[in-house]
Amino acid sequence: MESSWDELALAFSHTSMFPFFDIAHYLVSLMALKRQPGAVTVAWKNPLSSWCTAMLHCFGGGILSCILLAEPPVRFLANNTNILLASSIWYIVFFCPCDLVCQAYSYLPVQVLAAGMKEVTRTWKIVGGVTHANGYYSNGWIVMIAVGWARGAGGIIITTFEQLMKGTWKPEADDWLKMSYPTKVTLLGSVMFTFQHTKHLGISKHNLMFFYTVFLVTTKVTMMLTETSLQPFAPLEDTLGRMVFGFHRQCSPSEQKSDSKSNGTGSSTSKPVADTSDNLQKKQSKKTE
Repeated sequence: MESSWDELALAFSHTSMFPFFDIAHYLVSLMALKRQPGAVTVAWKNPLSSWCTAMLHCFGGGILSCILLAEPPVRFLANNTNILLASSIWYIVFFCPCDLVCQAYSYLPVQVLAAGMKEVTRTWKIVGGVTHANGYYSNGWIVMIAVGWARGAGGIIITTFEQLMKGTWKPEADDWLKMSYPTKVTLLGSVMFTFQHTKHLGISKHNLMFFYTVFLVTTKVTMMLTETSLQPFAPLEDTLGRMVFGFHRQCSPSEQKSDSKSNGTGSSTSKPVADTSDNLQKKQSKKTE
């Protein structure tokens, strides 16, 4: 039984992402781009600008990981097959007659299937980023975590610079300031795969890939079917926040005492001022009399 399970997990880890899983990733990314205000208008007025933005959404993780490792950011252009495939998806999403692609994508089963397949590619990107960074820094586990994180969730971050160049960037929507669930779960996966790669985590690579992918797909499908923003890490984040960063709250009573003292001194100083003003009024009334 154990050998059959290992064979299943090993076969799953050797699954090729091209072409079906890559198509799902491009489709979900470009449909999210099309929903942005003004994206359709830009595609019709300036197709080249729309295509460049689409490539950032599709290959943003690879671009960011290349920047972190001091490699050419345009390295993704060397893969002609993926560029042609992503460009084809971009064309049919924005210029398909009667908007047939968007109409087909509007069905919930299609969205769930595409989103689940996209989460599978996230695992492969994280593993690829960690392995790529290990070729440069074999013992630099922080670099491996950063590159794996960038490869898996860099598309969310690299588009911030694209929005900044367009003048549509909003600080409250920045993923650096307020991390979204995909960014958090990608960081967790990058940490786990880095520890597994450096032999600090006692689990095989294919088993970790299988369990992590099942977790990603399950949570994503559950969030889509229930139409809720599921936050599995919220209790852990709250507990760690109270333990590590909650000491300031314990010191808050002293701050309240200091505030009360300052308020007390302020009220005591205001009383003499009021008394002096009353005395002046009395003197003026005597002079008038």
